[in-house]
Amino acid sequence: MEKREIIYLEFEVDKLTNSIENAISGEVFNTLIKELAPSEFKLIKRNDWAFNWQNEVKSINKQVFILTTSSNPLIIQGLISLTDKGDHIFMELIESAKFNKGKSKLYRGVAGNLVAFACKLSFEKKYEGVVSFIAKTQLIKHYQESLGAKLFSDNRMYIDSKEAYQLTKKYFKNFQI
Repeated sequence: MEKREIIYLEFEVDKLTNSIENAISGEVFNTLIKELAPSEFKLIKRNDWAFNWQNEVKSINKQVFILTTSSNPLIIQGLISLTDKGDHIFMELIESAKFNKGKSKLYRGVAGNLVAFACKLSFEKKYEGVVSFIAKTQLIKHYQESLGAKLFSDNRMYIDSKEAYQLTKKYFKNFQI
């Protein structure tokens, strides 16, 4: 049996927005989230990302989704890798584009949008919105406060149905259970 490397997530939920918003002007942009097609992998330049997304794309158990704006679908704002665990969705990796990190970020709300998508997918699969992930220790409190995530054991956290629904409705206005 292959031993899995544990990846502790360290994404920042800078702001829960209704989509993503320009950090300077406050202008809101509609977003698109779709599964990354193999032909689109060239859009992900290795030097632009902290994680090796090629490994995620190659894995048969994981699905990689990209977040773009409706007005510019060729610029990736963020990425998320998800695994269907049969009763919930597990967030393997999540990352905002380099230009959406730090004090000089271009857009806020990228991570929140991606997490809301994972919750939405969980609802669609009849898993009641439940999403889990492994957090870096120093970010556990941040995820509890920003996402309503709960600590399960060690660094494993989950977003339960109520919080998942609130998050999903914030980003996906037309969402219905």
